[in-house]
Formats: sequence, structure tokens, C-alpha cells
Amino acid sequence: MDATELTTLEGRVADVLFHNPQNFYTVFVLDDGQEETPVLCEYPGLVVGEVLRVAGSYVQHPEYGRQLRALSVEQVRPVGETAILDYLSGGAVKGIGPATARRLVSHFGDRVLDILEQEPERLCEIKGITPKRAQRMAESYALVHGVRSVIAFVARFGLDASVGIACYKLWQNTAVAQLTADPYLLCGEHIGLDFETADRIAAHLDISGEDARRVRGGLGYVLRHNLQNGHACLPADKLIPAACRLLDCQTDTAEMVLDGMVEDGILIALERGERRYIYIPAQYEAERYIAGRLALMLAQPDPEETVDDTEIAAVEQELGIRYSNRQREALITALGSPVFVLTGGPGTGKTTALNGLLRLLRRRGYKSALAAPTGRAAKRMGEVTGLEAKTIHRLLEASFSDGEGCLKFRRCSQNPLDCDVLILDEVSMVDTLLFEAALRALRLGSRLVLVGDSDQLPSVGAGNLLWDVIASGRVPTVHLSEVFRQAAQSRIVTTAHSVVRGEGLDLATRPDSDLFFVRRATAADAAETVLSLCQRRLPDTYGFSPLTDIQVITPTRQGGVGTVQLNALLQQHLNPPAPDKGEVRFGSMLFREGDKVMQIKNNYDVEWQSSTGEKGLGIYNGDIGLITLIDRPSRSMLIQFDDREVQYLFDNLNQLELAYAITVHKSQGNEFDAVVMPLVGSHRHLHYRNLLYTGMTRAKKLLVMVGHPSTAQQMAANNRGGRRYTNLAWMLEREGM
Repeated sequence: MDATELTTLEGRVADVLFHNPQNFYTVFVLDDGQEETPVLCEYPGLVVGEVLRVAGSYVQHPEYGRQLRALSVEQVRPVGETAILDYLSGGAVKGIGPATARRLVSHFGDRVLDILEQEPERLCEIKGITPKRAQRMAESYALVHGVRSVIAFVARFGLDASVGIACYKLWQNTAVAQLTADPYLLCGEHIGLDFETADRIAAHLDISGEDARRVRGGLGYVLRHNLQNGHACLPADKLIPAACRLLDCQTDTAEMVLDGMVEDGILIALERGERRYIYIPAQYEAERYIAGRLALMLAQPDPEETVDDTEIAAVEQELGIRYSNRQREALITALGSPVFVLTGGPGTGKTTALNGLLRLLRRRGYKSALAAPTGRAAKRMGEVTGLEAKTIHRLLEASFSDGEGCLKFRRCSQNPLDCDVLILDEVSMVDTLLFEAALRALRLGSRLVLVGDSDQLPSVGAGNLLWDVIASGRVPTVHLSEVFRQAAQSRIVTTAHSVVRGEGLDLATRPDSDLFFVRRATAADAAETVLSLCQRRLPDTYGFSPLTDIQVITPTRQGGVGTVQLNALLQQHLNPPAPDKGEVRFGSMLFREGDKVMQIKNNYDVEWQSSTGEKGLGIYNGDIGLITLIDRPSRSMLIQFDDREVQYLFDNLNQLELAYAITVHKSQGNEFDAVVMPLVGSHRHLHYRNLLYTGMTRAKKLLVMVGHPSTAQQMAANNRGGRRYTNLAWMLEREGM
């Protein structure tokens, strides 16, 4: 917003109408001596009587009328004994009421605020104020004014109050000093702003283009950005040129600063042959720990477990099935190994083998814990095994520490899981840091079984865990490839396996099939067909719900069949506006009651409650839900994620996207009754086999591909995929030397 459009008011707080202590969202009435104006802002600890200077723009609310949406709020420090007395009497500082305020002002005069801030021990000069009470008063004053000072600091550069609040939670009263000394902390892992924003602030603070702080910030930013692309590390010969392009600096400068960061332990360098790999320390420590712990487990004597034909026959009779030779091998290998990997595509009997293994373990008195990376995957795992399965985060009892600004797991080496065998499903989705946490929570002597499809896309987070573990050759692995007769009747299953084998796609239309290809030449035509399928054709023909049964999955975010365009189109027609539907806009995105949405970032401290009354914390990347209520006065909404209801603050809307259409990467770990998959466009960097295969295998009952056959065939033929930089397989190999 242009500064010329801002309105500035200064006046007294006449009333506080609403305050949310979680995000400091406040609605108050400002009296500037001429009129009273309702003001909306994020600001902590407002009390009636204090004087503020606010700058913002007027908005018209349909129910509450004309309001000022403040972009900056600044306290005007009370001057003179009368003003200070009014301020303290209003409850600005916990522990100071009107009577105590009068005594403080009477004793210290107009210096009382300085005493609170700089010499709080002197408060004990007042009879009845103990050292402990004086400390509480000083802490209350410091808390409110500490947060406000950070909010005011970031507001100078056009940043939202939520950024200031996040900085204060992380660095407390040192936040302003730290940001002044190094504004590139803003684009670090904890605050996560873009580099350009930090660079703009640094320029205001007279930090030059080749200043070491700027180069450090740029190198760290490139590494963290590539974590989002799945790279646990970057070769120095890739990192340096990328950083130089971002910074517009000389190679020698970047190399010198990088060496200093490695020497100071800010980054870690791994020399492997002639190449040097650069890590953020957490990623390096995770790979080192995983390699060492798995090697330690594999070095233990193999469990003296034998499985004879009689025992397997009993399990077959119990399950009403007949195991293949490869499945029998999986059961025998799993029982005889401290660590075991079971892989295979759809219809190859992974679940049947897993159920047999669970029964064999139970007969031997072993206690198993089951987990998967996403809520839907865990729910499916529980349904097919008949046992309780949790998300990995819930199993490890994840929590988020605001004070330290990081994720913690209550289950760890000091408080390990109570199980003899840990079984993790959908391991292709598990990133390096999460797997490290799971291993740290595993008791010494416990076993580990990893189940997944190694032909699927790797995790959204950094690493290529399942592929690396298998590629190391250290961990006993059984790959199931035979498609069983019942599954072989599905064209979705047989075509997916043909794609994996490099045999291409059979796109011929067949009656009574569960796979169809609808040919469309342009992205616009494909988008209209996707809408028709979701809105009318599939609901009318199969009875599928457009919101809960049908999922549009596309390779890309951009373009005519990208998620951005398709979500706008599908929202318009599947959930059109209505007078009784609440709405809220965030940036370019509009959220409406009834919308299908996806969580795109792990949020470990959001509270949820299930339909059974169970309560917990955490909504995770990839969770899909429906907006059931939007409440503008409290700046919050209710979202139903499967059986969990969450009150979701507007401050967290940057963690949500519309989910009528989602990318293939975001669909991992989920299955849907019907999948509509548009395959049109020029995004050739996304035309590769395991992306196509992953999208296809999200469909349980029906798959409809829409677009140009050549695009689908190009994807099926391209087995290169995107390389991920990790060293886990190499570390595991070396541990075995």
C-alpha cells in the first residue's frame, strides 16, 4: 500500500472491544479528541487510557461499519505524573492497581516508568512491595514493552506485527539488538522471510553488498531454499554459483565467507572424493545419526527366529489367503533381521505380508507400534491391520517450543517408545529429520520394519530416505513385484506397473474400466473438462462427492492446468459465493465456508479435538480439510480435518491453500476414490516417470487422465526424475566397511 494512502491518528484508548492473547489481535476504540474510531491491529497489552499513534487505512465492514485497519501502532509514552498515573491505574502492568499506582507516582514522580524498566529493585522502597512482587511487576512491564518495541522496529520496514511477535518469541528483549546487528536473521530458518525482504532492511541499515553478514545470509538462504527442493545438502560447486547469482558478488568473496562459516560451525562440510558437500548442521547430524544407528542395529546378532511351513500355513488359514514365495521370504527375513525393508507397488501384497508379520510377532509376545507420515496413511494402516496406527508425529508426541522456536519430541532416547518392534508405513514420504527422531525414540534392542513403495516420489521434506537405505545394500530388503489376480483386474494397478517397468501407457478406452484417458489438445479445454468431470459427470455416473471423493491431482502449480488456476475455477463452480457463507481474503487467495483446503506447513502447536472428545496438538503438511465456519470478529475459522476439528487463526492463513486441485507431491500418502489428472503443458522439468506413477496410484476406484497423450507418454518414458543431494547411502556403506 502506498504511504500516501495511509491515515495517521493519535489519541487515547477509550475502550478495548476484543483481544486475542494468542496472536495479540485487538479491536479498540481510539478517541483523538474529535471522534471515536474503531481500530483493528495486532498489539499486546492495550489498556484504557494509554495514548497511541496509529497509521493505517479505512475499511468498511458490512456489520460493524467504518474501521481503521492499522499497519503500525506506536505507544506515545505518558509524560507527567498525571498521565503516568492514569496509565498505570488502567492495569497496564500486572500487579499494579490504582492504589499502588498512586503510591509509586507519589514516591518516584515522573521517573516511575524508568524505575520499572531500569532499576526494578528500587520498587521495594514502597512499603508492602517485596522483591518477588517487584520482579513480577518488572517482568510484566518488560514483556509488554519488549513485544511492542519489536513490533515498532519491524513496522519501520513495512513488516506485519506477526513478524515482530515471532521475533520476540525467539529472541525476547534482545530481538531489536539482534536484528539491527544482522537483519539477515529474518530470512533464517526460524522467521523464514524471503532474502529480498532482509536485503531491503539491510540496505536501510547501511549494510553493504559484500558485507560478510549479507554473504552469510545469502549462503544460508540458498541452502535452506534447497531443503524445500529435497536436498539435504549441496555440493560447494553448486552452492557458490547459486549464492553469487543471488548476491551479485564475486566467487572469491563467497568462498571466503563459506570457509569462515564452516570454521565457525555455522555450516558443515563433508569431503567425499573430489567433491565437498555443504550442510546445515541439523541435516548433517541427522544423516550421521541414521547411518550410525542403523549400523549399530545391524551389527547386533540376528534374532534367533525361525518360521516353519506349519506356522505360515496357520497364518494363511487365519487370513484366508495363500502367500507367494516372495511374501514367505519377506516374513522369514523380517523375523530374522533387526532392520528390514518391505517394498512393492499397488496390488503386490505388502499389506497381506504385513498382516502376517504382525500375527507372527504377536504369537512370539512382541509388542508392535505402527505409524505412518500422514493422518490418512495412518488411518488406512489401522483399517487394514485392525490395530491402532498413529502419525509419526503423534507417536513421538511432538510439541512446539515457542521459547526455543523449534520442534520437540517427548519420545526420545531418555523417554523411548514402549515397543519391541516399530513398523513405519509409506516410508518414501518420510524425510531425514523425522526418521532421525523416530530412531532416537527407539529402545536399544528394538526392531525396525520399513514399508513403502520405492518407485514413488521421495518425501516433500529433505532427503531420499527409503531409496538411500535400499541403495546402501546394508539393510535386508524384499521387493514384491507380482501383481495378484484380484488387483490385476484393475487397469489402474496394471498400468501403473507398466509405467514403472518402462513399458509406456496403454491409453485405449475400454468399457467397465477404472482408468480412462480423455483427449484434450489445450490447457483451456482440459481445464473445462476437469470441471465438468468434478461437477457433473463423475457425481452423476458414480455417485462420487466432488468434495470428499474426487481429487484433482496435477504435476504443477502454474499454467492453465496448474493448481492455482484450477482451484479458482473449481471453487467458483463447486462452492460459489452466497449471502450465508463467510469469506476471508489472504493475499491473492479467497477462503470461503465450505472450501476444501490443505495444510502446506507443519503446525505443531495448533489444538484439535476429535468427534470422540480426544484432544491433541498438530496439523501437518498434506492434511486436507473443509472450512465449516469463518468468524471475522475473532479472526478465526473452524476446519474439519477428517475427524479432527481445529480453530484456525487468520494469522496462520499462509499455511493453507485451496485443495480442490493439489500437486502430485502434496498428494503423497493420500488415497482418493476418484482421481482426475490433467496432463497438458510445457512444464517438461516435471515430466518424469515416478511423478506420473505417484499420481496414478493415489486413485482407489477410478482414474481419469485428461490432456494430450504425448505428455503422458513422455512422462512414462522419462526415468531420470530429479536428483537429490544426500550422502546417507554413502555413509551407510562406509559404516559397513
